[in-house]
Amino acid sequence: MEKVVSETEELPKAIVRRVVKEKLSECSPDYDFNVHKDAHLAFAESARIFIHYLSATANDICKESRRQTMNTEDVFKALEEIEFSDFVKPLRASLAEFRKKNAGKKGGAAK
Repeated sequence: MEKVVSETEELPKAIVRRVVKEKLSECSPDYDFNVHKDAHLAFAESARIFIHYLSATANDICKESRRQTMNTEDVFKALEEIEFSDFVKPLRASLAEFRKKNAGKKGGAAK
């Protein structure tokens, strides 16, 4: 039985293609990769399923805490719960860098 994914659940194909290309070029900068269309679809579907699983787990953690709004700590705890704890430290660093970079934008918009 094949599940049909609605267009609203799909990840943007251009973004998936760009991320795959960037990550492959980081792995082997001296080699130009070509990725078959079906492989891009497999990457996109895998990412969609991962995001769904992670968000459902984070939602459960949020509900267990008797809150209605999911926060970043729920996502980090969910990553640990689904055995992706190696992602937590780099994601915390990336989030801190993102917040620092965008802190000035908020202040400028308020003026």
